[in-house]
Amino acid sequence: MIKKILIANRGEIAVRIIRACKELGIKSVAVHSNVDSESMHVQMADESICVGPHKAQDSYLNVQALISAFELSGADAIHPGYGFLSENYNFVKILEDHKIKFIGPSSALINKMGDKIQAKKIAKELGLPVIKGSEKGVSEINEAKEIANKIGYPVLIKAAGGGGGKGMKIVEKDSELLENLQIAKNEAKKFFNNDEVFIEKYFKNPRHIEVQILSDGKDNTVHLGERDCTIQRRHQKVIEESPSPVITAKQREDLLNTCVQSISQLGYEGAGTLEFIYEDGEFFFLEMNTRLQVEHPVTEAVTGIDIVKRQIEIASTGKLSLRQEDIIFSGHAIECRINAEDYQKNFQPSAGTVTTYHQPSGLGTRVDGCIFQGGKVQPYYDSLIAKLICHGNNREESIAISKRALDEFVIAGIESTIGLHKKILQHDDFVNSKFDTNWLAKSDILN
Repeated sequence: MIKKILIANRGEIAVRIIRACKELGIKSVAVHSNVDSESMHVQMADESICVGPHKAQDSYLNVQALISAFELSGADAIHPGYGFLSENYNFVKILEDHKIKFIGPSSALINKMGDKIQAKKIAKELGLPVIKGSEKGVSEINEAKEIANKIGYPVLIKAAGGGGGKGMKIVEKDSELLENLQIAKNEAKKFFNNDEVFIEKYFKNPRHIEVQILSDGKDNTVHLGERDCTIQRRHQKVIEESPSPVITAKQREDLLNTCVQSISQLGYEGAGTLEFIYEDGEFFFLEMNTRLQVEHPVTEAVTGIDIVKRQIEIASTGKLSLRQEDIIFSGHAIECRINAEDYQKNFQPSAGTVTTYHQPSGLGTRVDGCIFQGGKVQPYYDSLIAKLICHGNNREESIAISKRALDEFVIAGIESTIGLHKKILQHDDFVNSKFDTNWLAKSDILN
């Protein structure tokens, strides 16, 4: 049994995992860079170890330092959170070679599903609907033109090994293809050390819907419903909700059952998310995230199931005790990602000391955060500082609770995106669920 976990992460997700550990009676070890020594996750953990200077590659991405911290602490397992090394095949392979328990899937499965081209092939073999496009990497302009004309413009050039909108370019016609192909390849090389890109059909007005899965890799795979993550900015999610307000009960049942069957065949172990594009009543597989998602709390709100605890259970026992018939869905939940950014100045990151902090509370209100009054927001890492999750009996009530909670939320000393969320939630298009992934960029909210 796992008795001590080293958390190879920082910020709100490290705090989230520490909370789960405390409730399970498991000791937690926080790692931190030199500038994070007074951070909330460090103060909350049972132990803490500095793994390097402020640059992520020298600390949170420093595999040797993390393994040294693991051995020094006497931990039994490593939880990667999300981001950083959570989906890094080489990191997990090294852990396996050193007989270190990784709370997540095997390196082989991470490798399979981490490459988008390979993941698409696997999804097709498993019976998931896939987007039309190239079945391998594309590097030559003539080949790119042939594929683009076959599936029809507009098309999307995507990095095979990436995500988060990097190495991704929309192309409307042949004359724009060469330049964007080169830009996408250069970005892919820069951000993911892999310049392979592929081409697929671009959807102009899609929704982004994903399915949360838990599986023990043996004989038990369950779904925890779907999330609608359509409100986005530059392919980065801003607001997520569960359930999706736009799909029918039959569509939901078919999608969820298909996902469970597919993952069962894959032999997947742990928590995972299957992401889909949804347009004109059809779903198309986008990618699989082999880790905990930022937006997992909305699923926890409507199911009452602690996903992190279930991850630890699977890693510790090799079994998932939860059965599909045990899962009862209740109400509607919305998550607002609060970033330390000035959304009125092109989302410029905002670092500094938090001079005033008051978080909302009340029935149906949850805040997963990592800041406090007097605490510092560092300029070196992701700008996510808190997540506001509000749960109501239905979507209308969930929106009302979210708006009330945002009015209570006070963060001073740095800029935040609280004001942006207030604007979105009171907009008629959001209230009536008439939006797509491009809605925020096209709306008047950012003007």
